[in-house]
Amino acid sequence: MNQINDPNAPELNTTLPMIIYALYLANLMVPLTALVGVIMAYVNKSDESNFLQSHYQFQIRTFWIGLLYLIVGGILTLILVGWLVLLFYVIWLIIRCVKGFKYLSNQQAIPNPTSWMFG
Repeated sequence: MNQINDPNAPELNTTLPMIIYALYLANLMVPLTALVGVIMAYVNKSDESNFLQSHYQFQIRTFWIGLLYLIVGGILTLILVGWLVLLFYVIWLIIRCVKGFKYLSNQQAIPNPTSWMFG
């Protein structure tokens, strides 16, 4: 898609978006790291090129949609189906982050950063 092919183009710094994806994955083991990640995404989203802005938008939506899944799953654990929602959330988060890493390492924008599923 929006791959950068110009050899004379300046090298884009993709370190910060990679750190945010890693913080989201770390949140599965260390609570609140995703909160740090979403704050970093909000702070940096307007400072970057369209290519990186799509990643920040994707990351911000990943946080908020994931929070919704966690709340709904947490409430529904009272009737046991919530455990399936929480399992879905974990798989969903891992897939979104892996896809984000893939597009970022190829210096591509997320094709559909507003998607509820996998971009």
